[in-house]
Amino acid sequence: MQTGQNRAMAPLEITASRADPALLDLPWDLPLEEWPESILAALPRGISRHVVRFVRVSGRVLALKEIDQALARREYEMLRVLGRLGIPCVEPFAVISGRTDRSGDPLDSVLITRHLSFSLPYRAVFSQVSREDTAHRLLDALAVLLVRLHLEGFYWGDVSLSNTLFRRDAGAFAAYLVDVETGSLHEQLSAGQRAYDLDLARTNIIGELMDLQSGELIDPELDAVSVGDALVERYEGLWAALTEKESFSVDERWRVAARIEHLNELGFDVAELEITTDLDGTSVSIMPKVVDAGHHSRRLMRLTGIDAQENQARRLLNDLDQFRAATDQQAEDEEFVAHEWLQTVYEPVVRAIPRSMRAKLEPPEFFHEVLEHKWFLSEREQRDVPLSATVQDYIDTQLKHRPDERSLVTTETSALPIVES
Repeated sequence: MQTGQNRAMAPLEITASRADPALLDLPWDLPLEEWPESILAALPRGISRHVVRFVRVSGRVLALKEIDQALARREYEMLRVLGRLGIPCVEPFAVISGRTDRSGDPLDSVLITRHLSFSLPYRAVFSQVSREDTAHRLLDALAVLLVRLHLEGFYWGDVSLSNTLFRRDAGAFAAYLVDVETGSLHEQLSAGQRAYDLDLARTNIIGELMDLQSGELIDPELDAVSVGDALVERYEGLWAALTEKESFSVDERWRVAARIEHLNELGFDVAELEITTDLDGTSVSIMPKVVDAGHHSRRLMRLTGIDAQENQARRLLNDLDQFRAATDQQAEDEEFVAHEWLQTVYEPVVRAIPRSMRAKLEPPEFFHEVLEHKWFLSEREQRDVPLSATVQDYIDTQLKHRPDERSLVTTETSALPIVES
């Protein structure tokens, strides 16, 4: 959809799949860096080659990036394609072009994306949790994202923590692509393209961690180079597990199921598998041809309708399995048991979140943390603490001290309280 507005000396053009008329009320005749603070959702302090601001429009938080018109339109379309492919990335909202200032001089276009609820920029993560393993958990998430992108044939060209947002995922993190300005989509990436992306990721991340050390946000003794090397190792191990050919004798056919089970444990489904035998039929080779991420999240969605990150889904499914065993329903239909677990276990826990605290954590993450807290209380008291008592204790002692994360867009670390997790 395109619409126009007579402002200054040229019409304003909004390109969007579903434009919001409230966008017209924003001061497009001012450069983003001059927008009054009164209309901003927050004043970010992150590192970016472009001016970025956040605003609230019609109850939603939008991220605005000032950029050349051709680049803005290209990035908008690329994000739409990646979204259709199921890649974790921010959702494109609109492109504003035809901007002029009050003197009639042209201004850059603006790419608008929806702010990802409950997401955190990496500097905000480190401002809350500064332990060394935080860096490794972020890098694990980034490695998984990079593998998923490369499997789809997407060359990023600017891999960094700065161009990524992170959401909590049952003690780990899930990574989302933010900036695709330099990215390009291919039928298949060459080994050289993947290697360049990976080397760039390592270099940028080492630099970003050193920057955090200079700002005293992480341990100055942290070996940033070893963390960068760990990213490479994690990526290469995951890539090999997903793509390498495996050979074995015909008497070891069980290894086909074992390979698929291993990929499921990594969070991937095998949509297509190539199986070949040698000329004399004594050995078999298998190689995954099509793999789809989100094995556990899809299963949880099918059983319960809960939309969760992959590790959250794994944790909730484990609790569902424990419920099934505890209620002696192993012979019952899985969907029937899942419905009972949803009504009697999961929903009462998430409904207990006070309305004033619902912006602090997503419901699946809250449920995961309650389960962790139950284990802690039970260990401390040497008895099985009921779930209802655990929920209230967690709310009183933990949740109320956490910052809101639904729309935490600032990276100004002084604004963020320290939370150990």
